[in-house]
Formats: sequence, C-alpha cells, structure tokens
Amino acid sequence: MTSTNDIRRSFLDYFARAEHQIVPSAPLVPQNDPTLMFVNAGMVPFKNVFTGLESRPYSTATSSQKCVRAGGKHNDLDNVGYTARHHTFFEMLGNFSFGDYFKEQAITHAWTLLTKEWGLPAEKLTATVYHTDDQAFDLWRKIAGLPEERIIRIATKDNFWAMGSDGPCGPCSEIFYDHGDHIWGGPPGSPEEDGDRFVEIWNLVFMQFVQEADQIVGDLPRPSIDTGMGLERVAAVLQGVHDNYDTDTFKALIAESGALTATATTGDNQASHRVIADHLRSAGFLVADGVLPANEGRGYVLRRIMRRAMRHAHLLGAKEPLMHRLVPSLVAEMGGAFPELVRAQPLIEATLLQEETRFRRTLANGLKLLDEATGDLGEGSTLPGATAFKLYDTFGFPYDLTEDALRPQEIAVDRAGFDAAMAEQKAAARAAWKGSGAKASDDIWFDIAEDGATEFTGYANDTGEGQVIALVRDGARVDSASQGDTVEVLVNQTPFYAESGGQVGDAGTIAGDGVKATVTDTQKHVGKLHGHVATIDTGTLKVGDTVKLSIDLDRRRAIRANHSATHLLHAALRERLGTHVAQKGSLVAPERLRFDVSHPSAMSSADLALVEADVNAQVRANTPVSTRLMTPEDAIAEGAMALFGEKYGDEVRVVSMGTEDGGRTYSVELCGGTHVGALGEIGLLKIVGEGAVSSGVRRVEALTGEAARRYLAARDDKLKEAAAALKATPDEVPARVAALLEERRRLERELAEAKKALAMGGGTAGAPAGPEQVGDVAFIGQVLDGFEAKGLRGAVDEAKARLGSGVAALVATNDGRATVAVGVTDDLVGRVSAVELVKAAVAALGGQGGGGRPDMAQGGGPEAGKAPDALAAVRTALIGEKAAN
Repeated sequence: MTSTNDIRRSFLDYFARAEHQIVPSAPLVPQNDPTLMFVNAGMVPFKNVFTGLESRPYSTATSSQKCVRAGGKHNDLDNVGYTARHHTFFEMLGNFSFGDYFKEQAITHAWTLLTKEWGLPAEKLTATVYHTDDQAFDLWRKIAGLPEERIIRIATKDNFWAMGSDGPCGPCSEIFYDHGDHIWGGPPGSPEEDGDRFVEIWNLVFMQFVQEADQIVGDLPRPSIDTGMGLERVAAVLQGVHDNYDTDTFKALIAESGALTATATTGDNQASHRVIADHLRSAGFLVADGVLPANEGRGYVLRRIMRRAMRHAHLLGAKEPLMHRLVPSLVAEMGGAFPELVRAQPLIEATLLQEETRFRRTLANGLKLLDEATGDLGEGSTLPGATAFKLYDTFGFPYDLTEDALRPQEIAVDRAGFDAAMAEQKAAARAAWKGSGAKASDDIWFDIAEDGATEFTGYANDTGEGQVIALVRDGARVDSASQGDTVEVLVNQTPFYAESGGQVGDAGTIAGDGVKATVTDTQKHVGKLHGHVATIDTGTLKVGDTVKLSIDLDRRRAIRANHSATHLLHAALRERLGTHVAQKGSLVAPERLRFDVSHPSAMSSADLALVEADVNAQVRANTPVSTRLMTPEDAIAEGAMALFGEKYGDEVRVVSMGTEDGGRTYSVELCGGTHVGALGEIGLLKIVGEGAVSSGVRRVEALTGEAARRYLAARDDKLKEAAAALKATPDEVPARVAALLEERRRLERELAEAKKALAMGGGTAGAPAGPEQVGDVAFIGQVLDGFEAKGLRGAVDEAKARLGSGVAALVATNDGRATVAVGVTDDLVGRVSAVELVKAAVAALGGQGGGGRPDMAQGGGPEAGKAPDALAAVRTALIGEKAAN
C-alpha cells in the first residue's frame, strides 16, 4: 500500500524534477492576509506573489501546505466525524506557476502524475471546465484523450476562481475520480452530483484575468497557475478506499484512541473516534504554530476543536484525560514531514492535558444541565436558545458543541434565541462597565467591540498584518485619516502590546498602500480592544485597509527585559526580606523599571546588594522563560503569584523563569505582559534607587541591559574625574576621601574649640566676658556672632562652671537667625527656671516656645539682629522670677 507520507513525497519529487522549487509549508497563522483566521488553501502563502507585491527567487513552486477550516466562512467543524471527507485539518498539495507556464503544461503535469506516475485508470477520471473556456476543453481532449462526455462544462462560479472582488481571477478545471457505480451519485453538473461516487481530487486554477468590483477589466500581464489537491482525498483513492478515515494515517490514530479507551472503533463509536483523530491533528499543528487556547480569536477556535474532541472522549467512556496520550502517535505519523511537531511535542501534550483536565471539571455539570433541558424533548424538537447560552456562559460549551451533543437525538438548537441571549449579556456588560465609573464616551469602544476583540499576536511576533476595523479621532469614529491627523487605529489583529499591568504600550509604525503612520502609544479599551495612537505621516488611512504593523523592536526588547527583571526582582526581594514582600505597583518602561513592594522599613545597602546579586546570577544562568495558560485558581495553587492591580478572567498566562538549587523554579507569576525568551537577554540589572512611597510601601528603581551599562559607565567617568581632582588612581579614591574627611573633622574640631575659647574669653567687641550681678544672681550674657548653634550647650556648661553659682545666657547668630541657650546652676534650680528664661529670650527674637529642663533650655527665632534684646529679656525675666520667689 502507498502510504500518505509516500504520496506527499512523490508529489513533491515529481514537481521538483520538473524544476519546481519545493517550498515548506507556511504556518497555519497567515503571515500575509489578516482577513483569514487560518491558512485554508495552498495558495495563501503565495498570495502576494500572484498579485505582484512580493517576488521570489523562483517562478515555479510546489508545496504540501497545512490548512485548517474551522472558523469563519470556511468552517467544516460541524460535519467532521459524520462524513467521509470533511476535516478541520488537511494538507493541500499544489504546484504553482508565477507567470511561467500556463494551461497546457498544468494539464500535462496533472495528467502525467495521476495516470503515469500514480497509475490511476484514465477511465476513472473526469474533468470539468468553465463553460466558456474552450481552450481548456480542447487541451483535455488533446493531452488526456478524454471523450467529450467526460469533459463537463460548468456554468457556475464553482469553476471560476477569484482572489477577491479586486485582483487576479480565472477559470478552473477540476478533476474527479469515479469510485464506481456501487456508490450512489452522479458526475458534476448532474442532478446526483451531491452523491459520493464522483469525488473531486484536484483543482487547477488558470489565473488569466484582472477584475475590479467583481467585473473583469482586462487580462493578467503574466498568466499564472495555482492548483490544489487534498492529500487525504487522493490518499483514499490511491489506497483503494472510499473514506478518508480509512487511510493509513487516520487508521493509526483511530486505532490508538481505540486501544487507549478500550472501545471498538466502528458502529456507534465510529464518529467519536473520527472526531478525536481529526481534532488531534488540528490541535497539535495549531499549538506547534503558536496558537494556544483562549477566549477570543484563533485561540477560541482551537479551544472549540479541543473541547469537541474531549466531549467525544467522554462519550467513549475515557475515565482520564485522553488527548495528550495520543500525541506520540501523531508525531510518529507526521513528525517526519513536519519537524515542528517534534519540537513542540512537550508543549502540545501539556496544553492538551491542561485543557482536558480543566474541561472535565465542567463537562459533567454541563451535560447534566443539557440532559435536564432535553428530558421532555423528542426528535425534531428545538432546544431554547437561552439554555444553549447558559451552557456557553456557565460551562464554556461552544454553541456548536451543544449542537453536536444533540445531533444523535435529532434535536435542533434555537440559534436566534442564543444570539439574543448573547446580545443581552453584552448590553449588561456595557452597563456594568459604565457603572464602574467608566466615562460615557466608552460607548464608542463597546460599539467597535461588537464586531470582535483585537487579537494580540505580539507574544510570538514583532510584525504582522491587520485589517483596519475602526478609526477614532477626538472621541468619534471616522472613515479615514489623512496626513497630519492623529487618530486611534483599531485593527483585527496586532503585535502591539496595549498598556496594562504596569507595562507601557508599544510604539512603532503602521504602513499600507501609499500610507504610513507613526504609532506613539497603544492603549487598551473595554478590556479587549488595542487602540494604536498614531499620526499619519503620508497618505490616507481608511477603514477596511490592510496594513502592516511593525513595533519598535529595540524599544520592545528593552521593555521585555525590564518586565522580566521585575519578576526576578520580586522573587529576590521575597527571598532576602521575607514572604511578606508583595508587589504594590510597577512601571515597566523601555528606559527603566520601578517596583513598589510592601516592606515596613528602608532596605539596607547590604540587602539591596544581595538582591541585585541574586537577580544577576539568574540572568547569567540564561535559562528559558516558559509560559502556560491556566485558570487563576490552578495557577495560584501551583505557587504562582498574582500581581497587584491585575484583573484576571477565567484564564491567565503563567510565566515561569529561573531555577534554584534543587530544581525549584525561581519565579512563577500570573502575567499578561511580554517577556524575554531567555533570561540572558536581560543582560544586567542595576538597582539605582530605594525609598518610601507611603507607610509600609518601598519603591525600588532599577535599570537593565544597555541602560544599566550606560549608568555604570557614567559612574565610572565620575569616579575618574574625582580621582583626577584628588591626584590619585580610582582605586585610591576611597582612602584619599576618608583621609580628607578625617582632616576636615579635625579642623572643624579645632575651629570649634577656637571659637568657643574666643567666645568665652571676650564679647563681640573683644572685651572680656565676665559675670555681672542681676539682683543677687551672678549672670553671664553674651552674643556669639557666627557661632554654631550645636556648640551652645557646651559653651553654657563652661560658663556655668566659671560662675559656680548663677545663670548663663548665650545667643548664637548665623545666617539671619538666632539660637539662645540658658543654663541655671544646680543651687538655683527651684528658684530660677531655665525654661521660663529661654521663652522670654525667644519671644524677643521673634520666635515662639523654647524648652528643655529647669537647668538647661534652648530655643530660637528669626530675628538675629535682636540678640541683645534677647539678653535684656533674660535679665528682666530673671529679676521677675527672683522677685516672685
């Protein structure tokens, strides 16, 4: 038997011998057409080549292209498992000519490969042509010798292909295989054409015209060829079976699911095993190409595919998660042709296990509700749309999964009622958003969001294509924006991160046909729209345009490094200071990071040095950063830390980085931001600041990468400047500075002693400072200009010692202010209060208060020129106190 892998190889080898370039399959996520959810045909990766927007170093090519049809208008999901030829994932074999050969050689290649290389009987083959394509009709007669009755003219658009309303187009020629009269059905164009006897196996598209607004306006300058052959269909033909699911690849996968579930693969179980095998292929290849389960966009389609397969595993009686155990069989069958499956096998298995484990928790409750709702319904009945919506909203049952569950009972689902319930929920969400304090102008974002969320592609990509779905200027939607206008640009998918979780929004460029705009910021609206704040540099941007979005990569790299560094910093702070440390806020910008944490006191230099060293040890280890999707509850149960200020839905990204002794992960956090692929990309972390934000909250500021290097280089330059000024080497600077400081302290002490000696030896005019009698109390009163206030108490103590018994009052003046100190010897305490005397002096200096002990008090005032008045006030108060006693 010819295996599917052999057929793929022989197809590519045939065209390689015919001087076609073998082109590897493009990823399932389109790189050149934002209007497509997934690549759904072999020509999609070559679209820009056919339109002339892109050139390749070859003019003919061949490929086996991965395709998925499970979302949008190309959606085969509902039929998968119940028909012989519907799949969500399939391979499209194709040969392409970009202005090289045309109809005659394309038909020659097709006929030669089918009948001579693969040995299909000519009498089993029938061709169709567009009803006006006489050239193709004559070529089939000439090259293949087909009789006229087996060259069928088709007048419908089934045999006329167009890339869109504008662009290349042309007639088609389809090749059908006759499985025999034991199967019901008729040839194409007949009343029985919907039967399974005649199966289309190859479509040859002859691109020869150009159309505008669905009208042909001329000939294509370089007529081209695009063909597509479903590998699964031709494998069935070459392996002598009528059903795609009886081919070797599917038989192997179905046999494995039968073995693992210990169930028969035929009879009532047949559809379930087929769904599992088909959906396993889709899920595996989508995850390998970077798509992960989500609640929006491509991730939501993947989740629908996964959950549909998992429900069928449940129907088969699988007690434990099944899908991840089938991945080795998938890799064994297809990993040779698609090495990305081998590389991604651990991720595929982990994703399927996680999703199935999660889905099983709600499946039983959902099916119970479904059984209750359909208990009184018979064949031909309809399940209310509100019930279907409850299943979706409460248990995560996609609408089509409910349809699939009810199919065996022949019960329909009220789609209109489901849509009405969905609309009611959206209206309630809008009201709740506004009730939370949001501006009334947010209505505009809800209106835009009615058409769907922005799909963020920036975890894996730095550039991408998108379709403009809205333009907003000054709070209102507009149809276009021209040079000089600043608008918010909304697209269906973008690599630009929108500001959230402390990480600033991306900047970059948006470019299209004749238009270029500079993006300065990206903001998130109503939780799911990315608004690109952009100024139009040239041209006019219109709603509906296809544009290329390119982030400022250097800026993004710096942001990624800073964001990953905050996670390491958080872990290091908790390790050194204690588990009470928790994030209270952050800023992740390209030039720096700021991290606020709960901690009751200032962090010591030693603590900060150890934290910095720990982070840089992780950076040097350069371990990969991994990301998983989990429920918040599961993530926190596994030790992940939720970040302050984040709003979490029913699914979160869990970012793990670094390792510790014993293999424990260094940092595990819930985070939706962008991160480095490996910790070495951070380069270096340097803490540059630590301080208080509020009671119990400290702020750490740091730099990474090039910014940290520049900071350290600048500090080194300053050190060299200081060394030069000190006439020393940089290494000698600390000792030299210590010596200078000690010298300064010595000189300051000597100066203070000299001032004190001078002060106590004479008055401001140089006269000896001796005691005077105020009443019967000896009194020393003196103004000390330029004397430092901190030396006053010592001077007063010396004056008291000289007096033996009495009161000393000294006023020091500096920079327009005056400080007064009053001392009372011990024998007078009780009769005279230093506090009362100093208050009188302070009042004279224009101040208030003053205090201390009965034997020593001090205060000050702003009017240094009234220092003599202060001494006079002390004398007066002293007489008053003596008189009172």
